[in-house]
Amino acid sequence: MRGYLGKKSVLVTALLASTSIAQAADVEVLHWWTSGGEAAALNVLKTDLAGQSIGWVDMPVAGGGGEAAMTTLRARVTAGNAPTAVQMLGFDILDWAAEGKLANLNDVAAEEGWDAVVPAALQGFAKFEGNWVSAPVNVHSTNWVWANKAILDELGIAQPESWDDFVVALQKVKDAGKVALAHGGQAWQDATVFDSAVLSVGGTDFYTKAFVELDEQALGSDQMVEVFNRMATLRGFVDSNFSGRDWNLASAMVINGEAAFQIMGDWAKGEFLNAGKVPGDDFLCFRVPGTQGAVSFNSDQFAMFAQADAGAQTAQGEMARAIMSPSFQSAFNVVKGSVPARTDVPNDAFDACGKQGMVDLADAAANGRLVGSIAHGHANPAAVKNAIYDVVTAHFNGEYDAATAAANLVNEVMAAQ
Repeated sequence: MRGYLGKKSVLVTALLASTSIAQAADVEVLHWWTSGGEAAALNVLKTDLAGQSIGWVDMPVAGGGGEAAMTTLRARVTAGNAPTAVQMLGFDILDWAAEGKLANLNDVAAEEGWDAVVPAALQGFAKFEGNWVSAPVNVHSTNWVWANKAILDELGIAQPESWDDFVVALQKVKDAGKVALAHGGQAWQDATVFDSAVLSVGGTDFYTKAFVELDEQALGSDQMVEVFNRMATLRGFVDSNFSGRDWNLASAMVINGEAAFQIMGDWAKGEFLNAGKVPGDDFLCFRVPGTQGAVSFNSDQFAMFAQADAGAQTAQGEMARAIMSPSFQSAFNVVKGSVPARTDVPNDAFDACGKQGMVDLADAAANGRLVGSIAHGHANPAAVKNAIYDVVTAHFNGEYDAATAAANLVNEVMAAQ
């Protein structure tokens, strides 16, 4: 009997220990992936971690650009209750690292060989002072057009190759009584379109001079006036109900045949796939005309906030390891619409748009035409990004003309530094 009780005691102890470990291994994840396509992609990560007995405590904060999530994060950190892992973009990661709030991921990065497979442009945001502080999930790019193929076929519109071709196509749709350009009137969406307008006017050299180096002459140049003129042209093809519309609802307009085109990052593809649409058959994906050969990128990364609990630290490492595994990078990005953050992931599982995205990224990176997105915090820190938002949105809403916008851009950017 005593032997039985001893075995029972060992069993109970083991069960209690395993329960404790499971609880300790939970990760609380703050993110803004709340649309249908985004949620489907996030579920790939949840399922992957569940297979390793890592629990997921979900903390979604809606808002396509992540501003609301970052406000929530600041409140949590100030209260001394930081989440385990947080979805972040660009300079936000570096800002938190500079505050000493992020965990060090060097051990898992060394074990998994991240330095050899993550492009240098991404490492610029995933590492701080030589230390890995976040795990990149993907690479998105913003200079994409998503088009309803049925509308284009009906109106005899071929895929536009130049900016002028694009304007002609938009006008043809508008003349047919349809919405030419689906858009949501939110600052980050206006700025996403602005990424492409800048590239279409001056290419990556002008883009870098103005928005990475913040050169005053470039910011106030005639080229910048032309950028704002192109933004005004696009504004003329947007429907009157665009103000405040979420990006995924604009995508739905194209999906449902209510609009012909949307300029949006490749996360939009997840909405098309989630709706059962097939690239090439139901929708087209192509670079914004005039930006071919260039890629404006942003990379979703999970930054790990420093934790005192050993179990939480272990879970963070395992989450980072899972995120960076080639199998996960493929499975996640196939669903999300983005491309892998690793250069060694096969493209077999990707559709035509995904394969093109991977080719474009590799080509842009190899030829110096890969630039961080102005709109998504990969060109400059938050203060400058927000100053650009203010000018771009005010101009898009008709508050002033292109020349005034360029002059205001200089003033606002200089003041924000």
